[in-house]
Amino acid sequence: MSDWIGHECGIAAIRLLKPFEYYVQKYGSSAFAINRLYLLMEKQHNRGQDGAGAAVVKLNAEPGKPFIFRSRSADKDPIAKVHQEMLSGLAETPSDDPVWLKHNAKFAGELLLGHLRYGTRGRGGIDFCHPFLRPSNWRSRNLVLAGNFNLTNNDELFEALVELGQHPIDETDTVMVLEKIGHFLDEENDRLFREFRKEGVGRAEISGKIADHLDLVTVLKRAVKNFDGGYTMAGIIGNGDLFVMRDACGIRPGFFYQDDEFVVVASERPAIQTAFDVPIDAVQEIKPGHALIVRKNGEVLHEPISDPQEIRPCSFERIYFSRGTDRDIYGERKQLGRQLTEPVLKAVDYDLDNTVFSYIPNTADAAFYGLMEGAKAYVAERAKYHILHERNLTADRIAELVNYQPRMEKIMTKDAKLRTFITADSDRRELVSLVYDTTYGVVKKTDTLVILDDSIVRGTTLRESILQILDRLHPKKIVIVSSAPEIRYPDCYGIDMSKLKDFVAFQAAIALVKETGREAILKKIYDACKASLDLPRDQVKNEVQALYKLFKPNEVEKKIAAILRPADLKAEFQVIYQSIEGLHAACPNHKGDWYFTGDYPTPGGNRVANRSFVNFMENSDARAY
Repeated sequence: MSDWIGHECGIAAIRLLKPFEYYVQKYGSSAFAINRLYLLMEKQHNRGQDGAGAAVVKLNAEPGKPFIFRSRSADKDPIAKVHQEMLSGLAETPSDDPVWLKHNAKFAGELLLGHLRYGTRGRGGIDFCHPFLRPSNWRSRNLVLAGNFNLTNNDELFEALVELGQHPIDETDTVMVLEKIGHFLDEENDRLFREFRKEGVGRAEISGKIADHLDLVTVLKRAVKNFDGGYTMAGIIGNGDLFVMRDACGIRPGFFYQDDEFVVVASERPAIQTAFDVPIDAVQEIKPGHALIVRKNGEVLHEPISDPQEIRPCSFERIYFSRGTDRDIYGERKQLGRQLTEPVLKAVDYDLDNTVFSYIPNTADAAFYGLMEGAKAYVAERAKYHILHERNLTADRIAELVNYQPRMEKIMTKDAKLRTFITADSDRRELVSLVYDTTYGVVKKTDTLVILDDSIVRGTTLRESILQILDRLHPKKIVIVSSAPEIRYPDCYGIDMSKLKDFVAFQAAIALVKETGREAILKKIYDACKASLDLPRDQVKNEVQALYKLFKPNEVEKKIAAILRPADLKAEFQVIYQSIEGLHAACPNHKGDWYFTGDYPTPGGNRVANRSFVNFMENSDARAY
């Protein structure tokens, strides 16, 4: 999308199912697993550039030997920094014997967990990089955790931990999750300890017995019972158990591959396909509400841990956030573009002779290909009609009809990776203008420029920079097309969109309310939102939906165009959005559309929407979760 927006994190995990020396001998490198983890992370770098981290756990380490090693970085190129530190742990050793390395070299282990971070709460630095560690002298009480998640009910989870007698040092969802799982992990250890003591097992042997009998399914079931949010979380227990779990609605993605050598996990399917050179059908999706568990002995379980819910995977993953190299996502994005063909043709009066098609940013390319397929199909039907109905057709005329193609051009090129979103507003416009290069000489004064974007969130970059850059080409008209519907509601499940006032669709609705003299409805919605904040979470309804019910989609769309139009723009200007029906038709298996409809998959989402409206009315810049 032309507006930068932060989003969910990424995870990667590898469990070696054979002894460490097997991989050294077969693949010729003691760094084989580390390099594969690096590749999994690098192929998901789109999911977070604020930091990265990795942890390795060794199986069957002797007492007195460390068995958990961790590297984290919040510097520039954090994935490469973490990878280099892990490699240096092997390079520092005086031996290349794989058995010796396994027992003595840092990061030479069978369980590897990686993470890419985007900080949704604005906090930076290495201390906020995953994986997080909850240490203990008891192997089976150690917990290493990394995840792609946001929980909406941190306050409730905090109070629950306090009632259990804990003293949490922070209220972030990461701490809540770590301590919640850790609490029930401790209880499971205590249960097994008492059970084996009753059987007369000596204290020195109990640790090994606990490691072999840990009931991780029950631990996770108890831990996630009150979680409200979207999550894919991965963790390693010190005894050697690995787990990855998804929320019951399947909001956040998670995939795995298994053979007799590995179990591999990643947030995105193509990362696994590339790193391990496996076909698409070999990669499975972790089921919503389930945990994938690899036990210490190598047994793989895929068990339910949550009550079944309506499956509502995030549609924004398909529109924008996941990389388009996934076969299904690529096809869905093309279909999103193709479905916009008719409204786009209508906007240009079907005059393709004087229309130039292009897209921005590069992530919109798949949807653009779909739009152009639709335009070419229209051209083909038009040619067929003329061939069938025109009289006295000449060879030149037939060639003209058959060879006609819509005009596609690369109008704008982003030639520098500047993080312009962190600059002051006064500098942003000039910087964005410098980031984009414009292709001159391909647009006529009689042309309409059709520019496809993934989605339009704030519209700031369009208004302050891109539209004026395009206007320099002197087109008759500019049409900006969004492959996503209007973003009307905040997210609270991993994408950093928590403030209603930032959304241009919300700004348009508020402007229409004021123009039509219906300001009283704002006070009514505010009162309802304010009252809902004191209700139990499962009784809260999304009161903000009442705002958008006042207007037809095309009314909001026209007002958005008026808001985005720079005062000095010379060309005519129009905005076209994808319909909700079009979104569902293109992405039939990913109905998580709360950004567009306000239909949240968990009760906590309704509370976030209402709190965000309260913040708007009270002129507060606070986050809604």
